[in-house]
Amino acid sequence: MTFTANATEPPSDREARRADFLAYYDAEAADRARRPVPPWRNAAQQEFLARLAEERWRTVLEVGCGPGRDGEAIAAAGLAYTGVDLSPGMVEVARAAGLDAHVASATDLPFGDHTFDAVWSMSTLMHLDDTELEAALSEIVRVLVPGGLFAVGMWGAAELTVGTLADPAAEPSKVYGPPRYFHRRTDATVRERLGEHGEVESWWTRPSSPGSSHRYQYAVVRTSSPAG
Repeated sequence: MTFTANATEPPSDREARRADFLAYYDAEAADRARRPVPPWRNAAQQEFLARLAEERWRTVLEVGCGPGRDGEAIAAAGLAYTGVDLSPGMVEVARAAGLDAHVASATDLPFGDHTFDAVWSMSTLMHLDDTELEAALSEIVRVLVPGGLFAVGMWGAAELTVGTLADPAAEPSKVYGPPRYFHRRTDATVRERLGEHGEVESWWTRPSSPGSSHRYQYAVVRTSSPAG
């Protein structure tokens, strides 16, 4: 993998970045649907589903649903599932799996206030710059019921790293599109940003490989209750 770090991009570049994402993820949708979800993410998912069952929550929105791999497990747990993804190709595959999925941006969710009990969002929000991340978190809180839960997982790093990721050595059949934008934040930054939108009740990180500064950050956050 080749990661090219850049200064934080100006807003004018966002539309070009969006086009790159659509090209990449539309082309990757079918292959991604066939890949298994990593065991450590499955474990986080099952823990979250158990928490929702214990608290008797019923409705779940997945932000960045991809081809529906997590969505199928959420729906199989008996929860009312809705997914959104920026990529029409991903949404098409998720719908073919029988899921209620819609094309939409994390920064502009097409749902009313307090529509969902819980939100699940894995490996999506690290593709947003700071302004977009704030908009996405605000939207998640808006569509959640007061006191609802949202689980967020994203790739981060020991130091802030902003840039694009490409794999020039990949087989031609596995080059899905242009390099993707990543905004890899530190653990402290992610916890601070999440804490501005609720109480961080669970938190862990895991390195992508032993000794790596590249890590996966996972949190479960509870929104404020009416009294809060």
